[in-house]
Amino acid sequence: MKRNVLIVVILVLVAAGIYVAQDRLQTASASTADAPIFEVDPFWPQPLPNHWVLGSVVGVGVDSRDHVYIIHRQAPLNERTEIGAAQDPPTGECCIPAPFVLEFDPDGNLANAWGGPGEGYTWPTSNHGITVDPMDNIWIGGNGRDSHILKFSRDGEFLASYGEVGAQMPNSNSETSFGNVAKISFDAGANEAYLADGYVNKRVAVLDINTGELKRFWGAYGNTPDDTRLGPYDPDAPLPQQFRNPVHCADPANDDHVYVCDRQANRIQVFRKDGTFVDEVRLAPRTLGDGSTWDIAFSRDPEQKYMYVADGKNMKVYVMDRLSLEVLTSFGDGGRQPGLFFAVHSIATDSQGNIYTTETYEGKRVQKFVYMGEGPVTAMDQGAPWPRGN
Repeated sequence: MKRNVLIVVILVLVAAGIYVAQDRLQTASASTADAPIFEVDPFWPQPLPNHWVLGSVVGVGVDSRDHVYIIHRQAPLNERTEIGAAQDPPTGECCIPAPFVLEFDPDGNLANAWGGPGEGYTWPTSNHGITVDPMDNIWIGGNGRDSHILKFSRDGEFLASYGEVGAQMPNSNSETSFGNVAKISFDAGANEAYLADGYVNKRVAVLDINTGELKRFWGAYGNTPDDTRLGPYDPDAPLPQQFRNPVHCADPANDDHVYVCDRQANRIQVFRKDGTFVDEVRLAPRTLGDGSTWDIAFSRDPEQKYMYVADGKNMKVYVMDRLSLEVLTSFGDGGRQPGLFFAVHSIATDSQGNIYTTETYEGKRVQKFVYMGEGPVTAMDQGAPWPRGN
């Protein structure tokens, strides 16, 4: 009898331990943790000129002057309800698709606009991701059967195209082309660009910033990439030994770590910069469809203590401890008002610690979240971080 009671007690304790481990994201202590605090700026950016409207906004980057660059897709704009002025003949006074790339100053004023097909390069079939390298050059990927990436000056002058245009995909072991690159990030000290490669390929690829030479690449867990289709995501199945598509971000930190968004596997994998696997964390692991780990940005303190993760499916941004991979809190929810999200897609920070996000699908906007310092976590899910005033 005593033996049976002991067995029951052990089983209860084991079950409780499993429950606590699975519930870690929802039950992080709100009484002891501090985290960065943000408030949405409902007046940023300023209104666009020329009856311009944004389509699906699929990238954001910040340069050395804290100018913010976004890239959007014009194709999702509805000809009947959104861009009547662009029809032939026009069906109304408004509106017209904005140029693909828009640049805003820190106050949200439009500083420049450019992008699209031009001489000497092939504009992506479906542009995706925009980032700024240490020399303030602009890099753009694509996910519409796009096997190359583009580099421009911050004023829109074409500088380089890397990767064979029109190459066969997938080919995650190619040394001459890519497979629908989602985002490019940079290691200034090593003069390297990290490609999240991508929507068709299943790898991280590292290039020389100046020449575009491919230096190394790897798949999930540091494995040699394998393009075998993995089938639908099953949250109860063992984690796959290869990335699912898309590999949506690959961001090097100031230390020797690289953080990779395996979006539809709902996980972030951490590597050394040579591709050695270090750790992984799952976020909202029962998320189906589009997945939970869309993009990453780091806090701007020298240690990059915090990591911000955009979750487009669950309409929020996670605030995490970068090294422990613990979720401290989150903000946002589904909705159209400032501070809420419809498919938050990309995320970046400026030198003041402010966060910028973009929204794809029908979200079609960019938002700014003002850094207000650090303070105690009062809720795991904050909802809209509305300005509190004085």
